[in-house]
Amino acid sequence: MPRKKIETKKEVKQKITKKIKKEPGPKKKISRVSSHFVYILAIVSIIGFLGIIVDSFFEVNIDAYVSFLWLIVMGIGFILISKPKDLYEGTRVGFDETKVSRLTAFIIGILAIVAGVLSIPQINIQHPVFLAIKGVVSIISIIFIVIQTWIIQN
Repeated sequence: MPRKKIETKKEVKQKITKKIKKEPGPKKKISRVSSHFVYILAIVSIIGFLGIIVDSFFEVNIDAYVSFLWLIVMGIGFILISKPKDLYEGTRVGFDETKVSRLTAFIIGILAIVAGVLSIPQINIQHPVFLAIKGVVSIISIIFIVIQTWIIQN
C-alpha cells in the first residue's frame, strides 16, 4: 500500500488560501429602502428650506404647513423602512430582532402621520404628545443619517 504524503503547515495554508480565493462569499445586496429614506430626508430638508425662504422673502409664516408636511413625509419614510408586507408575512412565522425594529419603525411612522394630520392649521389640535412625536422622529432621523453616512457608506 502506498503511504500518504504528510503535508506541512505551509502546504495546508496554501491550499486553504487558494480555496478562499476561488470561492467568493455571497455578494451583499444594497438595501434600496435606506436609499429611499435618504430621499425622504432630502425632501424634508427642501420643505424646511422653502419654509425659511417664504418667511424671509415674502414675510408669510407657513410653519404650521411645513410642520404638517414634515411629519407626513417622515411618517411615510418610516413606513417604507418598516417594509409592511414583509412585516405582515413575518407575523405568521414569528418575530425576531429585525421584525421588532421594523414594527417599531412602522408604529413611529403611523404616529407621525396621525400627528401631522391633526396638526393641519384647519384642524389645529395642539398637544404635547405631538411635540414629543416630533422630537422622537427628529432624534431617530439624526441617528439614521449618522449611521447611513458614516458607518454604512464606509
